[in-house]
Amino acid sequence: MEIELKLLLAPEDAPRLRAHPLLAQAAQAEVQVLQMHDIYVDTPDLQLCRHDAGLRVRQVDGHWVQTLKAGGTVNGGLHSRHEWEGDVPGPQPDLAALDSAIGRKQPVRALLRQDAVRDALQPVFTTRIERTVWQLRTPQGDQIECVLDQGVIESGADGAARSVPVSEVELELKQGQAASLFDVALALLRDVPLQLGHMSKAERGYRLAAAYPLQAVKAKALALDAAMSVEQVFVAIAGNCLEQVSGNQDGVAAGEDVESVHQMRVGLRRLRSALGMFKSLLALPDALKAELDWLGGALGEARDWDVLAGNTLAQLDGEAQADAAALAQAAHAQARLKHQQAAQAVTSARYTACMLGLQRWLQARAWRDGCSARQLRRLDARVSPFARITLRKDQRRLMKRGKRLLHATPQQRHQVRIAAKKTRYATEFFASLFAARAVKPYVGRLSALQDELGWLNDVQVADRLLQQLPDAQADLPGQDELRLHAAFVRGYLAARAQAEGSDGRMHKAWRRFKSARLPA
Repeated sequence: MEIELKLLLAPEDAPRLRAHPLLAQAAQAEVQVLQMHDIYVDTPDLQLCRHDAGLRVRQVDGHWVQTLKAGGTVNGGLHSRHEWEGDVPGPQPDLAALDSAIGRKQPVRALLRQDAVRDALQPVFTTRIERTVWQLRTPQGDQIECVLDQGVIESGADGAARSVPVSEVELELKQGQAASLFDVALALLRDVPLQLGHMSKAERGYRLAAAYPLQAVKAKALALDAAMSVEQVFVAIAGNCLEQVSGNQDGVAAGEDVESVHQMRVGLRRLRSALGMFKSLLALPDALKAELDWLGGALGEARDWDVLAGNTLAQLDGEAQADAAALAQAAHAQARLKHQQAAQAVTSARYTACMLGLQRWLQARAWRDGCSARQLRRLDARVSPFARITLRKDQRRLMKRGKRLLHATPQQRHQVRIAAKKTRYATEFFASLFAARAVKPYVGRLSALQDELGWLNDVQVADRLLQQLPDAQADLPGQDELRLHAAFVRGYLAARAQAEGSDGRMHKAWRRFKSARLPA
């Protein structure tokens, strides 16, 4: 399993990296400079790519090597992938050699055995890279290969050729603890502006060759085992959340994608919920908590304006429709501004340091240093009892808050919604430990309750934003008219929320949830 951390840097910052004192102090051999030419092959319909695999043949100083990578995860810039490598005589892959090297249980082995795949492999894109290599040894004895790659990815021929530049750092763990990768990265970041790299060169090449658009990344289902310890499950859950956060980084950085902002925010909220679930056993350092709050704020503002402009105002009809249309244009302008601010946040050194710090905390199991003997025993215990206790506690909290839902204030309804969301996240985290036939209806009824409470919460958020909107557009003409539109729509929304809060749908959703059977 290859474990590496990928970081991006501007080409003009490469000299600062080369001159960094850490590289000189920790280097165990002379710096190598290699000229590399990679040829990535796939079928015309990109079967390898569709199965999360990449096959390349690389020429380095006249010597040819083939590499197959498949599976794995990307969490906060940390890439973990299966890798098989071997010498070949020329620029064509040797599939027989790969077949012998790949484990029998690897899905990619069966894929490469299909005649339709083997016979159709062809070059898809190429890379031309100058690679500078430092072999590092940390004070703790960990061995890390630090690589600076600069060059280009190319696809197509002649008039249809396309290209993108490459300027990135890869830190690959050769021996030792993965936490040391983050120590080195954080040390470099103090002097060199770096960003997390979510996509490999292969992914970037495929995106170039096939013109794949950026897509928002939803949370992947967790596959837990009842034999896992509580600590192992926490690491799996937190890693899953960070994978969703980092998977949407590029979409948020593009500055316009509504769904990427939403999914990145969901990943962050799932992470915060997970930290709350395990707070009796481990604690995130206050400095990292503050950084999560900062990031959540940047994403939350963009998301709130998106919902107002694209959902709340868009749903209004009748006498409020004309007023809503007048407000929507101004709300969209605010949403675009907040998207730009969110993009600046996720491309900043501060975001990079936050994600590196979180991953370092996870990889090092840093919470154990502050744990009591009792907490350590509970962390090492099997997860099933912990999961059952957690779900029961979450359900009791939700039931208690929902008792007065019929006559609840907006603030009380908000507390019910938060409790429902935490209960749903916990159930989804632990879902694979219980029968699917029990989990699915329970989560379904929770989701229905959240939907009803969510609209009422959107109205509360809309009321706050509509009060801000005229002042936010102060440099444009028509501010007084905008204020009148906002006042009317605020009153309309309040009346509609009151009517819908008492029309029975929310209470029906609550009754259906109360009758649902807890999976645990």
